[in-house]
Amino acid sequence: MTMKTFFNAKDLGSITEALAEAQMVKRDRFAFQHLGKNKTLLMVFFNNSLRTRLSTQKAAMNLGMNVIVLDVNAGAWKLETERGVIMDGDKSEHLLEAIPVMGSFCDIIGIRSFAGLTDRDFDYAETIVNQFVQYSGKPVFAMETATVHPLQAFADLITIEEHKTTERVKAVLTWAPHCRALPQAVPNSFAEWMLAAPNVDLVITHPEGYELDPRFVAGATVEYDQKKAFEGADFIYAKNWSCPGVTNPADYGKILSKDMSWTVDAQHMAWTNNAKFLHCLPVRRGLIVTDDVIESPNSLVIPEAANREISAEVVIKRMLEAL
Repeated sequence: MTMKTFFNAKDLGSITEALAEAQMVKRDRFAFQHLGKNKTLLMVFFNNSLRTRLSTQKAAMNLGMNVIVLDVNAGAWKLETERGVIMDGDKSEHLLEAIPVMGSFCDIIGIRSFAGLTDRDFDYAETIVNQFVQYSGKPVFAMETATVHPLQAFADLITIEEHKTTERVKAVLTWAPHCRALPQAVPNSFAEWMLAAPNVDLVITHPEGYELDPRFVAGATVEYDQKKAFEGADFIYAKNWSCPGVTNPADYGKILSKDMSWTVDAQHMAWTNNAKFLHCLPVRRGLIVTDDVIESPNSLVIPEAANREISAEVVIKRMLEAL
């Protein structure tokens, strides 16, 4: 399957086929360099990145591509993103001019743009990335957006597939406390991808008020009792997110709880079926997870991060095949 955009699990088509392709790519990461010869990937970052920047650039290089990295907030003009504004502030250029210029210098564009967490409608409409889709004239994929992080979720699924010990597994997405208000992109995508995957039973656990958007979690089991949710789990995915504003839009982006009893520690993991621990990184130790858990033999955070290269390579490969 080839594609022009990549934001959601459905963009990959058959998840089973995508997982098989991921293993093929992992066996020989340089087998498709002919696809990227004389092609250029533009990676546009509106926010900081470590794993996404390194893994996506490495994946593109594996495929023989040239890579341009643009940090919008470091070395470029500040960009206005909204229409109808009088640009008399600190933003010198509008996205509507910048985007087609960017598109003229590349063949594929990857975008990273976080949620502002102040305007739910603006964030959940994916206003920024959709402008790239509309005006760049080039295939566009998400390196995390206001609402989704599909490269991470695909890597999560690859990791689960590689480390599961039974055909069908129970995966638990658990909220954990944090000192800052964080977006819902990672939990949204993890839920969406686990629900799309074969042989995964997904349970989501969080305090009341943190209900994720139904467009991503419809069909998942929601359990407000964390201990009950963890029972029999094969994989624990810990992640903080701020209030999604589903039940009360006025609370969107707020921190409703800092309950440290939700921090994943050895006692929490003892409730599980000797579960493996997952997290997208970076992680706040002592808030999200304790040292003994993240450093345990059951922690998969490093191979999970390494699989970001593989998920990105499958996606970029398919986009190159569509050119």
